[in-house]
Amino acid sequence: MLLVLALFTSLLLLPLVLPGQPQLVKSMPGFLDEDSTCHCVVHLPNNLIPLQQLEKLQSTAQELVDKYAQKLSKVSEYACMTEKQNNQVREMTHKLQSSSSSALSSSYEDLAFNLLYLELEKAQQLVTQLKAKGEVHRSAPLLDQLQGQVANASFTLKLLGDSDQRRFGALLQEVDVLESQLRECERHREQELASSYSGPPLLPGSCAHRGLQKVSRPLVVQLNWRGFSHKAGAWGRDSAPNLNSSYYWVAPLSTDGRYFDFYRLYKSYNDLVLLKNYKEWKIGYGDGSGNTVYKNFMYFNYYGTGDVAKVDLSSNALVLRRPLPGATYNNRFSYAGVPWKDIDFSGDEKGLWVLYATEESKGNLVVSRLNASTLEVEKTWRTNQYKPALSGAFMACGVLYALRSLSTRQEEIFYAFDTTTGQERRLSILLDKMLEKLQGINYCPSDHKLYVYNDGYLITYDLTFLTLKYRLPRPSAKTPFEMRVPLKSVKPSKS
Repeated sequence: MLLVLALFTSLLLLPLVLPGQPQLVKSMPGFLDEDSTCHCVVHLPNNLIPLQQLEKLQSTAQELVDKYAQKLSKVSEYACMTEKQNNQVREMTHKLQSSSSSALSSSYEDLAFNLLYLELEKAQQLVTQLKAKGEVHRSAPLLDQLQGQVANASFTLKLLGDSDQRRFGALLQEVDVLESQLRECERHREQELASSYSGPPLLPGSCAHRGLQKVSRPLVVQLNWRGFSHKAGAWGRDSAPNLNSSYYWVAPLSTDGRYFDFYRLYKSYNDLVLLKNYKEWKIGYGDGSGNTVYKNFMYFNYYGTGDVAKVDLSSNALVLRRPLPGATYNNRFSYAGVPWKDIDFSGDEKGLWVLYATEESKGNLVVSRLNASTLEVEKTWRTNQYKPALSGAFMACGVLYALRSLSTRQEEIFYAFDTTTGQERRLSILLDKMLEKLQGINYCPSDHKLYVYNDGYLITYDLTFLTLKYRLPRPSAKTPFEMRVPLKSVKPSKS
């Protein structure tokens, strides 16, 4: 740095002695003495190098040195940035080289397509400019023809681009359809494989199995006896196990989809199909389609209240009515798409159950086992499933199975809760439906069937369970038929 300062100082002092500049030092005559020493007289001006000029010279030199240091620092920064950008370029080049040739080809095609479109736009602008100058009268027809050709070419190019996009979209749709068909094929394959290992059929009322395995396709029995306008309702058989009863019951609600006012009892399945040999009873205080039959009694939600009630089927007499602690009503927490089903009864091999929600549970589904004689709550379990997000639920061997709607023609049994172990698990068992809404779902242990009231039609499904003797082999598909993922334990609470 000192060397640079000296250099700048020397350069600034040069004009003092250069030719053509005012000379402050001149050559003067002299003489030699007897000792051969040269003597001369020199007259110097008083302001040879004024002090102020010297200070200014030093200040200017320092400023130049500082500027030089700043420039040098910026050069170093630029060098670092350049090296960093070079590294990024090398990395991007490596990624491009490792990409597939088809992707590069597609990129080149897109680039060429865009360049061609830009060239046509420039040609169109050039023709327009030539015509605007007004100096090409003789060439006007040629320019008009050229302009038309350019416009046609641009339009054709745009059509090609739109066509490619449509073809690409159609191709994506075809791929989605094929993937959906593949998943459906895998599901049927897994079901066929599972059915081949399902073991001997279950005895009526038996729970010697490891849970629900699959659901058959729906069997349409008939339209309800009150007609198509009565879309809401419920039907089924007595859900008590090992009961020597062949009665079938059908309870269409009124046309408002809420009022449970009539029901019929048929002595056999043939009588049901032929609409003969039945008893028809009037009941003026039922609410919603959550009713069921257990040990020759009809259980239902008393109209406009949070009470549960039961009627003796032999006499149609109201036997008992009592409030269900904490239960909401009047469509507070009903199922999705199925109004007025706040309180939903279900019977199975383990007893009589009621499914509902409370304000305390924040709308999540609550399962309680009832004493069938006194309607007192014996035990209560709280799940983490929001009841209005479910399309329905039923009990089988003390296990709650919850459904959700996938489309207007398909449901999924996606959730199971075992009241014996307090364990939850995820399922994926598909259930086809004829119409959109499943208003009533009742399980019968005697024949292991679901009795579903589907927008006015009486539908049945055969349920297949995994027996204890046989174990289902692990499917090869990516998505298992049944995902047994333990979620968490839910402790029962005394009500």
